[in-house]
Amino acid sequence: MTIETHSRRTPRRTPVSDLHVLAAARLSPLYSQQLQAAFTLHDRLHETDAAAFARVAPQIRAVAAQGETRVNAELMAQLPALEIIAVMGVGYDGVDVAAAKARGVVVTHTPNVLNDDVADLAIGLMLSTARQLPAADRYVRAGQWSGGPMPLARKMSGARLGLVGMGRIGQAIAQRAAAFGMPIAYTARHAKPELPYAYLPSAAALAAQSDFLVVITPGGEGTRRLIDAEVLAALGAKGILINVARGSVVDEAALIDALERGVIAGAGLDVFENEPNVPERLRNLPHVVLTPHIGSATGQTRQAMADLAVANLAAHFAGRALPSPVPECRP
Repeated sequence: MTIETHSRRTPRRTPVSDLHVLAAARLSPLYSQQLQAAFTLHDRLHETDAAAFARVAPQIRAVAAQGETRVNAELMAQLPALEIIAVMGVGYDGVDVAAAKARGVVVTHTPNVLNDDVADLAIGLMLSTARQLPAADRYVRAGQWSGGPMPLARKMSGARLGLVGMGRIGQAIAQRAAAFGMPIAYTARHAKPELPYAYLPSAAALAAQSDFLVVITPGGEGTRRLIDAEVLAALGAKGILINVARGSVVDEAALIDALERGVIAGAGLDVFENEPNVPERLRNLPHVVLTPHIGSATGQTRQAMADLAVANLAAHFAGRALPSPVPECRP
């Protein structure tokens, strides 16, 4: 299915306010407020009121989603007029893209606008974990400094960086890491000869040559638990794992075990397998830095993401080229 095929379903020119959009999950207010102003928005009606949803479902022509929202074939089958799924997020692994394409439905997302924020956070987690900044803050606040200095931390500058994934965000992380004098290598589905970084064929091979292993590969079944016990063992007792991708990419049980047994030195995690539920064993580890999935969580970037998601909807219903269809739906 391509956009050209989909374009044969380009809608008639319906007044925008008469276009019905289903919010498939709790949306950012930056997104939902724009949708409410431009369309007739039904907020999670499929979850809250089955009878009302059944009445309005034949009119739903768009689904609005967040990066982790589940939009499966079953939901699409209940929406006979569905034309577009607009995800506010770069990741879209919760959307059954194959089912969407089979129904002539295009899927869009919001790449590029969040590259800087996610890359910045990755560097922040690297520094915070290596230099134990959250622990140092607690040390001062608890009045422990008067009892003597903290244990020595580790240096980040000059350490070896391995990137699991070398897309737009991976490249942005690499550019920042270069300023710290870090030798950079990566693994990905394919080597990118145009980049000045060493390519390794697997995550385990990369981990064995890395001091910091940063995960920034897409989620989904193809990468589920890619970072497993073997990769963690290869990273080794001085290695630090950083995950700013998806929680599904890391085998969380294997990671907790590796951290508890000293198989690796520490971790900085922005994403988790069962968000927002983080295992107590992970929360209790002192050499782990945890953040609540805030990779793109700045006002400027979330606004840009919301604007792009709405721009995709507006372009579709105006019959214009879509600003950012997912790769599977590009011409």
